[in-house]
Amino acid sequence: MDGATAADGKNGYQATAWHFAGLILGNAALALGPWLVRLADTGPVSAAFWRLLLPLPLLAFLAWRARKGVALDWRVVALCLTAGTFFAFDLASWHVGIERTRLANAVLFGNSGSIILMAWGLIALRRAPSLREAGGVLTALAGAAILLGRSLDISTATFVGDLFCLAAGICYAFYLLPAQAARTTLDPWAVLTLVSLAASPLLLGMAVLAGEPVLPGTAGWTPVLLLALSSQIIGQGLLVFSLRHFPALVIGLALLTQPAIAGIVGWFVFGERLVPLDIAGMLLVGTALVLAKTPRKIGRAA
Repeated sequence: MDGATAADGKNGYQATAWHFAGLILGNAALALGPWLVRLADTGPVSAAFWRLLLPLPLLAFLAWRARKGVALDWRVVALCLTAGTFFAFDLASWHVGIERTRLANAVLFGNSGSIILMAWGLIALRRAPSLREAGGVLTALAGAAILLGRSLDISTATFVGDLFCLAAGICYAFYLLPAQAARTTLDPWAVLTLVSLAASPLLLGMAVLAGEPVLPGTAGWTPVLLLALSSQIIGQGLLVFSLRHFPALVIGLALLTQPAIAGIVGWFVFGERLVPLDIAGMLLVGTALVLAKTPRKIGRAA
């Protein structure tokens, strides 16, 4: 670990064993989110509402402690409101998809925003893709085709679930664009707080319109509380702590722990058995995620 830290230091990274542990544990905590969504009996969109609402006091406190003394202007507020809107649709679509497809598929497709952002960047720059970029997009399409085909073989319900998770990946990409722009002015805790404030009422409205139960039933508050704790506080908190200390390649590789953990949980808890073709599709999509998160010059931060 010391050798890696020294090498990273030449590129501006100051990673320690604690940062590496935070990176892995943060991804692991996020990977448990789909399992907790299934355990909650509030309805999937309602679970997303509680996931954002319950940690708000702590997020607001962390934002207050990390404040930079920068006054909010209409542009930053508009960016956070836009990010919150897309984040609400991302979580709503993803949580609905989680209940209809395999956990590993849900995590892979839910993280497809990185690949979509890469493709979007090429369109915005109006240039032809590099060999690496073209390979990433083609690899993602091949892996997605395999996984979607396998879902259709299982049932139309899992296929529809995959589509919901893909839609979530698209919404997540368009959440990241304004959120990253707001991040140039505000600290990450402030951005998370404002995004959660904007997304929470939208999710509540969607849950009510869908006729979902909003309050927990016989399962109690434990799954909802654990979802809020693991996803918004532990998962996001550890990633905020660790991400800036690693190059994009390491971040992309660490991201692959999420579908691996979700796949193991799905297999042992829900009997979602994976065959070699499933694993091949996941490896292709996973490779594309790493390529999407890796800049052409590895030494630069993402």
